[in-house]
Amino acid sequence: MSKKTLIVIGNGMVGHHFLEQFATSPAAKEYEVVVFGEEKQLAYDRVHLSEYFSGSTHADLAMGTADWYADNHITLKLGEPVLAIDRDRKTVTTPASDYPYDELVLATGSYPFVPPIEGNDNERCFVYRTLDDLDAIRASANDARTGVVVGGGLLGLEAANALKSLGLEAHVVEFAPRLMPVQLDTDGGAVLRGKIEELGVRVHTEKATTAIVDGETARLRMNFSDGEFLETDLIVFSAGIRPQDTLARESGLEVGERGGIVVNNQCTTSDPHIHAIGECALWNQRIFGLVAPGYTMARTLSAVLNGDRDAAFTGADMSTKLKLLGVDVGSIGDAHGQTAGARNIRYNDEQAGHYRRMVVSSDGKKLLGAILVGDNSYYDTLLQYALNGIDLPENAESLILPESQGGAPALGADALPDTASICSCHNVTKGDICGAIDAGCSDLGGIKVETKASTGCGGCAALLKNVVDSELEKRGVEVSKDICEHFPYSRQELFHLVKVNGIRTFRTLISQYGKGHGCDICKPTVGSILATCWNEHILATDHVPLQDTNDTFMANMQKNGTYSIVPRIPGGEITPEKLIVLGQVAKEYDLYTKITGGQRVDLFGATLSQLPEIWEKLIAAGFETGHAYGKSLRTVKSCVGSTWCRYGVQDSVGMAIFLENRYKGLRAPHKVKMAVSGCTRECAEAQSKDIGVIATENGWNLYVCGNGGMRPRHADLFATDLSDEELIRTIDRVLMFYVRTADRLQRTSVWMENLEGGLDYLKEVVLEDSLGIGAELEEHMEGIVGTYQCEWKAAVEDPEKRKRFREFVNAPEKADPVQQWTTERDQRRPALESA
Repeated sequence: MSKKTLIVIGNGMVGHHFLEQFATSPAAKEYEVVVFGEEKQLAYDRVHLSEYFSGSTHADLAMGTADWYADNHITLKLGEPVLAIDRDRKTVTTPASDYPYDELVLATGSYPFVPPIEGNDNERCFVYRTLDDLDAIRASANDARTGVVVGGGLLGLEAANALKSLGLEAHVVEFAPRLMPVQLDTDGGAVLRGKIEELGVRVHTEKATTAIVDGETARLRMNFSDGEFLETDLIVFSAGIRPQDTLARESGLEVGERGGIVVNNQCTTSDPHIHAIGECALWNQRIFGLVAPGYTMARTLSAVLNGDRDAAFTGADMSTKLKLLGVDVGSIGDAHGQTAGARNIRYNDEQAGHYRRMVVSSDGKKLLGAILVGDNSYYDTLLQYALNGIDLPENAESLILPESQGGAPALGADALPDTASICSCHNVTKGDICGAIDAGCSDLGGIKVETKASTGCGGCAALLKNVVDSELEKRGVEVSKDICEHFPYSRQELFHLVKVNGIRTFRTLISQYGKGHGCDICKPTVGSILATCWNEHILATDHVPLQDTNDTFMANMQKNGTYSIVPRIPGGEITPEKLIVLGQVAKEYDLYTKITGGQRVDLFGATLSQLPEIWEKLIAAGFETGHAYGKSLRTVKSCVGSTWCRYGVQDSVGMAIFLENRYKGLRAPHKVKMAVSGCTRECAEAQSKDIGVIATENGWNLYVCGNGGMRPRHADLFATDLSDEELIRTIDRVLMFYVRTADRLQRTSVWMENLEGGLDYLKEVVLEDSLGIGAELEEHMEGIVGTYQCEWKAAVEDPEKRKRFREFVNAPEKADPVQQWTTERDQRRPALESA
């Protein structure tokens, strides 16, 4: 009996997922399967397309291999587009030949919409869809300074991130009055805009481009309908997608009025032998532009072709959790409150840049939708309430309030029913995960292989880990402490791998000891480890993609998009000449000036382009970076000690200056603060610091692992009556042991509490050298001290590093067209928005 032929047109993510499902089904034995792909590359992950600009290759993004297709007896024809479908003859035509089919699957996806603008065909205009598109953008960016993305939706912001990663000044032009108008409301869009502009991306909303012509200061000029214009070197159109339905339309299949191949619940078109899935398919007058609904269609069609009469596609949840240019954005269900009787609960923290909106039913018992900007830690809990119809608590607002304001803890894995959807991309429920564990999977990696959970967009990774950990612990299985899915190691183990093997780049580390491309957990963690081990400049080429915004620009970003500058003032001691320089710089740049709690001067309100100029003036006066932006030593606070105070018994100022100069630049899992008091009256508050030193008649008492903040902790007395040499040696060992063994973002207080044996164990390691590593710890610290460099100075003296601080092409470098200012108490500060 001869086999039937199944042809799939389209080798994208959805088409590949269909093949994965069908290849393992009983019906696969009945068919010869042939796949046509217009691109020359194997199916690849478009969700993470922007990672192509940060070093990922097609092989990294590929969803399968040529061997996989061969092993599953699938004939793969790449770079051979289908030109026509003959429904009467049941054949498809390519440039090479005609091919007969018995069943045909259209997985042709979509194409980028390019607005009908005069000049949109310029050679410097691109779309953002394929690897070839990205190669063209990268080539054009080689001799460009600035780039514009037309479209402020999800794909547009991804494209802006790509331009930024290429070192361009990125602009986003959006026709609507806010960014991501489909997912966000007005308030959420405003918060997102603010956070994105803080990152150096210029946003232009309510702008309609009428023509693209030659520019005067750049290659191109975009003329807007309001008479304004913007000049740029390249333009990327990302203004939405349209279903790729040309083949269907030309073959006489039913298509929607506004495009899309009409399908029924079985993903079958108006021709019973032709089916459509993914972004090309129109179901119930809807096009689904996310990968998860496309995957659901693929699974449905596979079941239909296997004779499952109950298989049906009945729609899909369009909730999304994203990180755009490092900014969390989440949208759940009826985010705009269009359900009759819907009510809204909002939380808006403009200072932190966090916005949360809950849409609840008229009786307040059910969550209908939600919007999150700035912090997606609430997403998983809210999504489960919405998807599973879980009754809201009596004080529903507690679900979006911070814990310090009465916020409820996250919904634990135990509270979820077995029907709870954990991974919408692959339709994996909590019950599926429990079943995989009961069948023998004993770790997160095994669960992913077995269920495919978190192998789509990856947005469910945190929730999946919580469920897996919870279920494994219930069964008495030890839970993995891996830092993330990309590295099967803890932070401490990664530190040792880097140090012992002399690894100096993230790419080397992940290629040898990890997998994938990394994430927002492991990248900054490895960046910190590399900085601690080798003390290279924070803007070294291989380190830049690992850093957050503050580290990238070596200044603290403020709520209005400007930056603060904190030069180091060791021990709080400063000469009149240096004080005068600070005043002169603050006056010249009209900076808001404040004395900090760490005995330093903070200068607020500098624009990105002003930072190198200000640093140069401060460096010339003898200042250097105070590392206020980094997870490193911040300050060493001191009293005036025996030099001035009648109660002082030791020179606390001298010791504070020595300690600050010794440990400045030390990168750590979290920020480190110190203080030195000249007597037991404790005016420097040393016992509330990570490292606290108090003078005695016989030397110094050392206190460790205290901190202020949200969870204050009193430091513990560690050693008494130490000489100067003993004090320094002990602090060296404590700090290096902390840096080597603490978890990511773990303060010294939490670190010590988590050490088995706590304070006593730490004393054994440091004071008694129980592990025999004391000399090694001291040697490592000496290496860091000996290789210190002022990061500001290194940046301003390097022309390539300095380029990162450019802002605008079409305005003077010192211009600040966005921020509004007012005067209060004789100083300039940001103008507050009207209520």
